[in-house]
Amino acid sequence: MDKARVVTIFLGVVRAGSFSRAAVEAGMTPQAVSKAVGQLEEHLGVRLFHRTTRKLSLTEEGARLSELADPGLRLLDEALDQVQNSRRDAEGVIRVSAPTSVGNLLLMPLIQKFQEQYPNIHFDFLLDDRFTDLVAERVDVGFRTGKEPQRNLVARRLGDIVLQIYAAPSYLEKYGKPKNLAELRKHRCTGFRHPNNGRLSPWMLTVDGTTVFQEMPAVVSFNTMESEVAAVQAGVGIGQLVVYSTREQVAAGKLVPILPRLNSVYGGMYMYYPQRTQMPLRVRHFIDFIIEELRKAPI
Repeated sequence: MDKARVVTIFLGVVRAGSFSRAAVEAGMTPQAVSKAVGQLEEHLGVRLFHRTTRKLSLTEEGARLSELADPGLRLLDEALDQVQNSRRDAEGVIRVSAPTSVGNLLLMPLIQKFQEQYPNIHFDFLLDDRFTDLVAERVDVGFRTGKEPQRNLVARRLGDIVLQIYAAPSYLEKYGKPKNLAELRKHRCTGFRHPNNGRLSPWMLTVDGTTVFQEMPAVVSFNTMESEVAAVQAGVGIGQLVVYSTREQVAAGKLVPILPRLNSVYGGMYMYYPQRTQMPLRVRHFIDFIIEELRKAPI
């Protein structure tokens, strides 16, 4: 039995979630895939999958084998790839996962700058507000906000997520600038509705050194950060926005920060990637670039 071959086929079934899909991806017949997995089960003396007509799931032993074998196979693939294509290390595709707002508002300008240095490195973005399993989704680098990712990952804290209150010059000219929280509550404000649960998020404010959550009257609410930034810029109302989403507008004079003493910190921004001793040089270039750029211009 070719152990490397049957383990590779087994991991292909795990990733695909079915024998038939794994067979298509491997260019094999479903019967050949099933036979290879059967050989592996016979060799190990355990069942690796629970099989029914409608569902395929891993046994405890199968999950253990997948957890132990997949990182090793990925390391082998990367080592072979680096040796065979060492001259092309500054080429290829980097698969990146990030929340939608982080991808659109923070990473896109950085990607443009990165590709000026490495024009032959391309990107495949997976924008999703849920936590992404890097191994299952075959992602090279992930980003997330809030708490530090766990799950045996290398996590780098890139900075604090700062919430700041903003208004457009046109709004301030028409309605005036609030001097404190009591006056702010009388103004027209925007709101953010969480895309996962549909609830209107309270504003997170620092009052007398303490973080408080304040329900604010919203004349209009949004489920994307980009839309709320656009509305505040258009003068629809005053909004509480993350600082990284407003840099260009503030620099251009289209948004004005107000009431800075109410600023608060909403967790951190993290970059994370699988724990491994080797990675494509293109991924290392990208990781180092992000760290350096955010050191020069913090979040």
